[in-house]
Amino acid sequence: MDKKVPEVVIKRLPRYYRYLGELQSQGIDRISSNALSQIMGVTASQIRQDLNYFGGFGQQGYGYNVKSLIEEIGNILGLNDKDTMIIVGAGNLGRALANHTSFEKRGFKLVGIFDNDERVIGSSIRGIEISPSEELSGFVRENNVDIAILAVPASAANDTAELLVRSGIRGIVNFSYSELDAADSIPVENVHLSDTLMTMAYRIKEHTETTESEE
Repeated sequence: MDKKVPEVVIKRLPRYYRYLGELQSQGIDRISSNALSQIMGVTASQIRQDLNYFGGFGQQGYGYNVKSLIEEIGNILGLNDKDTMIIVGAGNLGRALANHTSFEKRGFKLVGIFDNDERVIGSSIRGIEISPSEELSGFVRENNVDIAILAVPASAANDTAELLVRSGIRGIVNFSYSELDAADSIPVENVHLSDTLMTMAYRIKEHTETTESEE
């Protein structure tokens, strides 16, 4: 790719992958950009523009081959690399994430869970034993782990992230509600659930005010 792909386009790729997967499960072999736009709520021109960053993949008068497009987007996202990941923090959030079985369906393999709470160390989640945090660095190095999901308190987030970077982790998904200094050296994806809720609160307020003004 010669041109830099905008972040907003990258964030739409998983949606394409998910919707196309649903179409494939329904036995649909091909789809036009117009039909896909109606399903996804994105304009047909936007779909074509997004995919053109990576080569287009459509055929005039035919549309997109669903199976092929899923494979192409999977390659673009790196899903076919079968990345390994660990979860650091086995509290309520960490446990919920560990029990999320769709990881494997998307090409991610959970290989370890870590915590510093002696009450949970040694117990298992979906067959994976929770290990003490002291073993985190060695495990990442020995197993060449790709991704760490950080579900620790904000006060411990930066120290943990720095340890992970020194140990060779390639990327971090950060649920800790703390901005990480590690973002300067490796890819970091911040997930702020409270931000999503506040955005929803605004949208509800805006919708309510619009509805009331129309009455």
